[in-house]
Amino acid sequence: MGVVNVTPDSFSDGGRWFDPAQAIAHAHGLVAAGASIVDVGGESTRPGAQRPDEAEELRRVVPVVAALAADGLTVSVDTMRASVARAAVEAGAAIINDVSAGLADTEMLPLVAQCQLPYVAMHWRGHSTDMYGPAQYRDVVTEVLDELQQRVVDLLGAGVPPENIILDPGLGFAKTAEHNWAIMRDLERFVATGQRVLLGSSRKTFLGRVGRTPERRRPPAERDTATAVTSLYGAMAGCWAVRVHDVTSTMDAFDVWEAMGSPTEVADE
Repeated sequence: MGVVNVTPDSFSDGGRWFDPAQAIAHAHGLVAAGASIVDVGGESTRPGAQRPDEAEELRRVVPVVAALAADGLTVSVDTMRASVARAAVEAGAAIINDVSAGLADTEMLPLVAQCQLPYVAMHWRGHSTDMYGPAQYRDVVTEVLDELQQRVVDLLGAGVPPENIILDPGLGFAKTAEHNWAIMRDLERFVATGQRVLLGSSRKTFLGRVGRTPERRRPPAERDTATAVTSLYGAMAGCWAVRVHDVTSTMDAFDVWEAMGSPTEVADE
């Protein structure tokens, strides 16, 4: 899943793809690099980000979704608003990716049930204006799993088929670096729920603090190698998809993994 941010204040690209034409071209580039899905979002969820109003989010997202869907791409819409999800689906989006798992908008779950499309429910404890205040856990993996399972119960109760529910542990959302690494180490527990799992480690802050000089915090653009490693780990753990900003580096990691699984073919080459 390749990320297409149509926002002026994204943490990862700082608004590089805010112009619709540039966003559309970028999405095609992600697919050419190997992405199966492009995830279009018009609201930044970086720590401290202020929400755009509904009209602005619609203005940012719908034309890009419509153009990409018309070009035959599989499009996911990244939104917490049911109204934006509905408009994007009408424009051709095939997946709804909601970082709040329906908690930010009470109309989202009924819409998902009505649309009968795959729905990504991410673990979430509140908006980005207070990203780390709710990062309080005794056992982060168990508590995140329990809270996601409650979202599954609510989705099923709303009429969403289980096969349409995809879980995302929400790395970086109401979680410290230590929480994120604990979840990474136990990804198999999320996969063991039987629901498909989406992993979104790409360029997150905790990846900027690894390395031999931990006092130097790497900027987002320098986190793609770490993203590729964590994404490969997610794939090995059984995740359904990984959500990344730079598709090429992650595909390189996948290609190396595949080659190592076929030593005879590699030797013949």
